[in-house]
Amino acid sequence: MANRKRNIQMKFYVTEKEKRLIDGKMAQLPTRRYGAYLRKMAIDGYIIQLDTTDIKQMNAALSAIGRNINQIAKRVNAGGGAYKADMREIQERLDEIWQLQRRILSSQR
Repeated sequence: MANRKRNIQMKFYVTEKEKRLIDGKMAQLPTRRYGAYLRKMAIDGYIIQLDTTDIKQMNAALSAIGRNINQIAKRVNAGGGAYKADMREIQERLDEIWQLQRRILSSQR
């Protein structure tokens, strides 16, 4: 106990209803430890958890397009031509990005 960073223990009591409310709010976050959750809430007063799933999907689509463009550029620079299938795939990926962007922006209203 002497080497602990947090060496002061705090305790408090709650009702069944308060416990359910705490559990409900805690379930919205990635943590499962009461100590971490209650300490964060006691110090900061609020926690904001952002859902970045759509942004991650858009980044993956952008990365895929970047890879495709690099492959096409290498082929063109080596004397080959650009294929219609490549251009069609890039257009489809761009359409996917626009859809994701619209979904992200509409969810923030």
